[in-house]
Amino acid sequence: MLLLGLLLPALAYASEIDLTTRLQQGGHVLMLRHAHAPGFGDPAQFKLDDCSTQRNLDASGRVQAAAIGEWLRRQGVRDARVYSSQWCRSLETARLIDLGPVTPLPALNSFFEREHERMSRLVALNAFFARQPVDGPLIILVTHFVNIQAIAGSGVGSGEGVLLQLQAGKAPHGVGRVDFRQ
Repeated sequence: MLLLGLLLPALAYASEIDLTTRLQQGGHVLMLRHAHAPGFGDPAQFKLDDCSTQRNLDASGRVQAAAIGEWLRRQGVRDARVYSSQWCRSLETARLIDLGPVTPLPALNSFFEREHERMSRLVALNAFFARQPVDGPLIILVTHFVNIQAIAGSGVGSGEGVLLQLQAGKAPHGVGRVDFRQ
């Protein structure tokens, strides 16, 4: 499970029919990159507990996050176990998706420009995956580009995601990229 050096194969776009079926089945994880937040990285004065020091969602990002929630509801997702990075842009995205209470999960915190935190984040995230039932309800993880790239082997744009299938005793299997504009 903790074979962090191995990346999942690059993900293809999953068909809408396959996605709809999988989103309603147990044992899947939808990893989302937070919605649009203008800029790059975080300001030098970044503080985790102070949103005014962070790069945050703009109006288009808030609309994008709400649209993701609507798209998921059209696919039959009514609620999910929702976890988020502690970054304000991720927490706001998770709340605006509006599919259940949001639980901050430090393992989802970005390690962009914090390479020394990469391994501990990935170990913690893989330990989280290992604790999840392979037939449990949909899990939505709102996180950052670097986290998704490290787990899925492929990056995604703001407000895009990847669908993973949990596997007992193994790293999650990549199912495909999710384009919410379909």
